[in-house]
Amino acid sequence: MAFPKLKRKGEETKTTSNLNHMSIIRYQVPQLSNWSSFDRLSSLRDEVNRLFDFSWPSRDSGLFSGWSPALDVFDDKDNLVVKAELPGLKKEEINVSIHDGVLTLSGERKRETEKKEGETFRSERYFGKFQRSVTLPTAVDSNKVNATYKDGILTVELPKAEEAKPKQIAVSVS
Repeated sequence: MAFPKLKRKGEETKTTSNLNHMSIIRYQVPQLSNWSSFDRLSSLRDEVNRLFDFSWPSRDSGLFSGWSPALDVFDDKDNLVVKAELPGLKKEEINVSIHDGVLTLSGERKRETEKKEGETFRSERYFGKFQRSVTLPTAVDSNKVNATYKDGILTVELPKAEEAKPKQIAVSVS
């Protein structure tokens, strides 16, 4: 935009016929192509459909028919300790084994056969076989493993092998 020249003393006023005038226009939101939005929604819909087209295994199929008990593994100076939640089981229904540095807990929770009159509104407890395998972080003495089961908690104490235990080394002065 050009401004008119200021007049100095003794100068003639020159007017410019090429003055640019500013026009005031109302702001208009840019119009985007409606098709691009629909294309994005369409591809999102296709992705969601693809997700639900995947045939999820049912609870009765092989993947979800078993259950997996929660467990903790912790280390103290001389032992590895594994605690697993196995409520409602008898000790005869629990198997503990160790092979090549892998501890395996397995067993089966049997469904109660008692049938009550009426309708079941909710059934969330898992029944059936389970198996959990844990790779142990250090070597253990498999001949001295001890397992106890009390109040639905299985505790497995795995003494570390002598070569895996920390050793105190005396420093000599020469």
